[in-house]
Amino acid sequence: MSRKNVAVIPGDGIGPEVIKATLEVLEKAAPGKFDFTEVAMGGNAIDKYGEPLPDFSLKTCQNADATLLGAVGGPKWDNQPPEKRPERGLLGVRSGLEVFANIRPAKIFAPLASACPLRKDIAEKGIDFIIVRELTGGIYFGKHEAFKTSDGERAARDVMEYSEHEIKRIAHVAFKMAMGRRKIVTSIDKANILTTSRLWREVVEEVAKEYPEVKLNHLYVDNASMQLVRAPSDFDVIVTENTFGDILSDEASQIVGSIGMIPSASLGENNRGLYEPIHGSAPDIAGQDKANPIGTILAGAMMLRYSFAMNKEADKIENAVDEVLRDGLRTPDIFMDGTKLITGSQMRDAIIAKL
Repeated sequence: MSRKNVAVIPGDGIGPEVIKATLEVLEKAAPGKFDFTEVAMGGNAIDKYGEPLPDFSLKTCQNADATLLGAVGGPKWDNQPPEKRPERGLLGVRSGLEVFANIRPAKIFAPLASACPLRKDIAEKGIDFIIVRELTGGIYFGKHEAFKTSDGERAARDVMEYSEHEIKRIAHVAFKMAMGRRKIVTSIDKANILTTSRLWREVVEEVAKEYPEVKLNHLYVDNASMQLVRAPSDFDVIVTENTFGDILSDEASQIVGSIGMIPSASLGENNRGLYEPIHGSAPDIAGQDKANPIGTILAGAMMLRYSFAMNKEADKIENAVDEVLRDGLRTPDIFMDGTKLITGSQMRDAIIAKL
């Protein structure tokens, strides 16, 4: 296999730490397979170039075979105007790469079962589902407007909009994933209130007819948020729109023990993906070697699997993570009585040793 060019966005806060760990793990799992090109995006790009996503940074990502991201943002840039905030860079790279499907697995590792905040009888049934989130539509990419009413009162407006083709393509991703799993898709919307959700439900039901082996369920988002903590084992593949997916995937991360454990993949039509952990930049612990690199390392494994079809190498990384956890090694976010507290770099080294 020819060497793959990976654009690397270290980002802000703990981003550079977890990215460094991940690159070292990737080199160990697949030596000589990658060329890494560092890219400025987020707060660091604002500081250096005055923009959260300079044009040359986006072009580097567009020309790469895949993009690996640490985390962006932090309170340092909270007072930036909306179009200059670090998060606009994240939205920009997603849009520029045309990645419309965000894949977020929620799986509890057996050694971390006691870290699950749910009742023991619920956790023991197992947690293993995937959230397929539409990533380039909805409120996040709609019109945003601040204005004053006729009597001078301040007001604001954010527009949610979805087209039929956007819903169809994300639904197909979910149904195809379900075909390789337990063949259950749960579509989450708010069709009792929102017109966009009524269209969403109609189109998902049309796509479902092409997958007769898959069982389709519908849930309103408020009910879904309750069911995720009441009976997470009932879920297999969840498909939902951008905002709902953002919120529910964070809820899912806490169900499995720590937001630091969860990777994500954002895929386009050609599987040229954007890979990142779902945690933020955590500036409060940046530079202290406390950050858990596992979420980013597992995002690297997803990159191997989805963009490069390197399933054997991805399996090796995932198995190494499981073995280290079984050895009782824990960063602060997943530490519990009876385990050994280690630093982020020590976690990296332990995973590399297993490889």
